Amino acid sequence: MAEPFEMTLAAVVQHIQVLEECGLVQTEKLGRVRTCRIEPTGLDAMEHWIRDRRSVWERRLDRLGDLLGGQGKNR
Repeated sequence: MAEPFEMTLAAVVQHIQVLEECGLVQTEKLGRVRTCRIEPTGLDAMEHWIRDRRSVWERRLDRLGDLLGGQGKNR
């Protein structure tokens, strides 16, 4: 599992655990086999988080553009 990522299995497991704690991945272990699948509802929460921050940063960048544009006019 770790081979294509050029990292140790322990590092991959840690990454998967973080994704699982965030609700982005769900895992199931049967014997020695662990199956991972994407949890679509976790992606919804991530999309909402990104959308909220995007609107804040767009407003900030618009204000910065206004400030920088205004400075050019005064020179």
